[in-house]
Amino acid sequence: MGLIMLILIGTVPTAYALNHAVTFKESQDFIAVSQQAANALDHYVEPDAVIGDARDDVTDYIRTKQFNANTMLAMRTLVNDIGNETTIYRELKNVPNDRVRNFRNDLYLVSEALRLTQKSGQPKFSAADAAILANYKKHVDRSTRFIPTWVKVAVAMALGLGTMVGWKRIVVTVGEKIGKEHLTYAQGAAAEITAMATIGAADGFGLPVSTTHVLSSGIAGTMAANHSGIQMSTVRNLALAWVLTLPVAMVLSGSLFWLFRKIF
Repeated sequence: MGLIMLILIGTVPTAYALNHAVTFKESQDFIAVSQQAANALDHYVEPDAVIGDARDDVTDYIRTKQFNANTMLAMRTLVNDIGNETTIYRELKNVPNDRVRNFRNDLYLVSEALRLTQKSGQPKFSAADAAILANYKKHVDRSTRFIPTWVKVAVAMALGLGTMVGWKRIVVTVGEKIGKEHLTYAQGAAAEITAMATIGAADGFGLPVSTTHVLSSGIAGTMAANHSGIQMSTVRNLALAWVLTLPVAMVLSGSLFWLFRKIF
């Protein structure tokens, strides 16, 4: 299951960086909305504003969250550039492979910059301009923040098959090997309620968490509270797996990305 998930994580972005399901009509709507957004941003560009490279200036704003006189001009320029490129390509699926990465990056930068300006309230947009920019951001996010149907199906099958094959080991580990005593119904209920609350809060704040990590930690907490004792060897192995997951996934997905770029 883990290998299939890592392969999907590593290879899907290479082909689905842009949403090819966006229709020609929607692409033309996006061009019109881009012009509206550029005009709205133009209302807040200071007369003495100057930029070197729009992409670099917007990137600096996202990294530092420091709005300055040149930020709005850079954002407007980037919005204009995206709209002009879309006009040239007519549809997202027509964006050349060697331009996909930069094009998607520009879309992400604009979306994130708009999110930060809305969150910080700087500058203070009028109600009409705020509505235009919110509509533009919605169009941008539709182009990049999406999951193809076949990916949802493949991930669901990977999770289902993995659970079907390895369920016993999972159940035994969680129920018997975290604590020195078997998990009771009360401890299981407490751990599940904690996991529900933690995952719900993480979703609300947009934090990436693992349901497995949360539940395992919750069970360990119930064992400690009940003075049942914790099997440190299992906890150590779980912690080691958590620490290694990120770098291993990064190396594997990066290697696959490099390999497929060389092949295709």
